[in-house]
Amino acid sequence: MQGIGKFWLYALCVLPFSSLDALGQSLWSDVTVDRTSAYLGQPVEVSVTVYTSTWFTKGLDLGNIKVEGAFTVYFRPVTTSFNRDGQTYAGVKQIYHVFPYSDKDIVFPELAIEVESPAVGDYKGKKHTVTTEAKSIKVKPIPGKFSETDWLVAGGLSVTERWSGDRNKVKVGDVLERTISRTAAGTVSELIPPIAWDSIMNVGMYPSRSEVENNKTKTAISASRTEDMRYLFEKEGEVVLPEMVFTWFNPYRNQLYKRTLKEVKIEVQPNPDLGVLASVRDSLAQSAQEEIVAEEVDDQPLRIMGMSPEKFTLVSAVAILALTVFIRLLRTGISKWKQKREAYLVSEEFYFNEFKEASKNKSQRAVAAKLYRWLDAMELEEPSAEFFARRYGSTALQRQVGRMESAWDQGNQFADLNLTEWVSARQKYLNGEVRIDTGWINPVGR
Repeated sequence: MQGIGKFWLYALCVLPFSSLDALGQSLWSDVTVDRTSAYLGQPVEVSVTVYTSTWFTKGLDLGNIKVEGAFTVYFRPVTTSFNRDGQTYAGVKQIYHVFPYSDKDIVFPELAIEVESPAVGDYKGKKHTVTTEAKSIKVKPIPGKFSETDWLVAGGLSVTERWSGDRNKVKVGDVLERTISRTAAGTVSELIPPIAWDSIMNVGMYPSRSEVENNKTKTAISASRTEDMRYLFEKEGEVVLPEMVFTWFNPYRNQLYKRTLKEVKIEVQPNPDLGVLASVRDSLAQSAQEEIVAEEVDDQPLRIMGMSPEKFTLVSAVAILALTVFIRLLRTGISKWKQKREAYLVSEEFYFNEFKEASKNKSQRAVAAKLYRWLDAMELEEPSAEFFARRYGSTALQRQVGRMESAWDQGNQFADLNLTEWVSARQKYLNGEVRIDTGWINPVGR
């Protein structure tokens, strides 16, 4: 009775958002933030957790969460559980990162979450609605010593550039294309400011549309912004493209960092063919005019490849449109493939496959390194083989881990690695199943 009294005191006092039905089932939510104030663009991690005194028979779907004045990025669900007074409670945590883009304070809104969980002593899921608490986040202004137009909050920034054309062989009338790409860690592409290009005397500048991309894994996000500038050199002589400085602010160190692209000097040579080019241009214009006159005199319809000019124009436009769509689809497909590939190369699945591949050779050091790199990727409460086997593995796997770590501690080889047991335990982890003393539970019902 004393244990039951403690539970009710906990549920009613410590957990103000709990819901208790007539059969004693307890459901409640908890919303936490890793900080209550942030700079413009600084991510705030928001965790929304729902608990039940039984289990969940259906996964949680919070849908799109809109935060006024901020970008919201959903990361992943995390299953959790704890034991109190002999009672096991299951929980599902949804993790979001919120990026303020306005200088006004923001509010992560109150949510009404529909869950399915069986009553105590029953197995069939029953629908419930759990309401969460709204969370206010204060947005701090950009420090006065920093430029608002260049402000970027990030964990790191890489800057690369490439050129189309030979910078050592430039003459008047030539065009060079410059592509600058920036990739920032811990932010979204919408918060990377556009490049402020400096005007250059005797050089025409023609920018292209920017390309932006977000790259998200289960635990991190980065963003990239790529911009093109075409330089048309209009006069001979030396042209200096000034250095370009890109800055970002690390809020955890309260420090501004920068990346610099050095100035570029280009010697523009005279173009002796400019007069010829002008003559050819005039000649082509005159030829086109003569063809129009000839059409009117002969009163015969001009035909191009067997088609009238109107039909040829229409067919050409359709062909160009089809080609443009195809190129865009091809670029999108390649971009998505690259994004998917990049995400895979930092995923739990990739590191598990690396571990499986390493287990085929005899290098115990390689096997151990790949094993623990995979365990790190899962973000377990304790990144150890023993913890993983105890939480998700069979008794056979637990014994295997014990023999394996004992052999490695003594510097001996371990040749009895059974991948089947590891594959089975990993599947239970992916399904959200957690091993307890009485068997297996599936908190998210997958």
